[in-house]
Amino acid sequence: MKQALTVDCMGYPVFAASLHALPSSQKVLVNTINQYSYCIAERDTDFKRSLVESDVLLPDGVGIVAAANFIGGNKISKVAGADLHLHLLKRLEKIGGRCFYLGSSEETLTKIKNRLAADFPAITVGTYSPPYKPDFSDEDNEEMLFRINVFKPDILFVGMTAPKQEKWAHKHKEVLDTNMICSIGAVFDFYAGTIDRPGKYWIKFGLEWLGRLLKEPKRMWKRYLYYGVIFGYYLLLQKYKQLIGTPAAKPTQEERRILQNN
Repeated sequence: MKQALTVDCMGYPVFAASLHALPSSQKVLVNTINQYSYCIAERDTDFKRSLVESDVLLPDGVGIVAAANFIGGNKISKVAGADLHLHLLKRLEKIGGRCFYLGSSEETLTKIKNRLAADFPAITVGTYSPPYKPDFSDEDNEEMLFRINVFKPDILFVGMTAPKQEKWAHKHKEVLDTNMICSIGAVFDFYAGTIDRPGKYWIKFGLEWLGRLLKEPKRMWKRYLYYGVIFGYYLLLQKYKQLIGTPAAKPTQEERRILQNN
């Protein structure tokens, strides 16, 4: 599946097909990658493994789309977590399926359930808000797994922000009783209406990142501006190695030290 439907983007197997090509005959772990998560993953081995070992890794950012073309000449389209979410809800509505939302606050989850009841009444919904803490205890994980597996959803949506959600989903994939696991972060808030997603014209012209930056400058400036510069460094480094005939590789230990100190 990966050979036919993915392209290599700076060491990551990025999905290059339509959402209609998502596999459905096996348990599937779906994650997304953008310039921010790329930079974080290059300094976090567990996070990088979680992304690289995804069954589907969606290009959720214009930076990744541009990098795939710049480095490998591969023309792919951005697929946001919100696009994936809506696509899967439409699929579940047709079959009267079940989905489970893990993450966020009880207030946000209630808003999600209320909207789903209006938008997709044929879907049965389960939710659970885990404790807000940097690391989960064994008891926390057991409770989350119990809630999900008792419900037996067709699709599990995980919204605990990156890289926490990707690591959790990767670690527990094999013991989750569900057909598809999707780490979609901010989509919980978008769908609940607690955070407004930029409009269709921002999205159409590849400026969704700018719309989010203008709406939440204090929270988003580092993700888009600071890490935009870091991502540009990685991109130019890969292109340079490509031009001189050196296989694309991870930055050296010294290069990592420079990036971490900037």
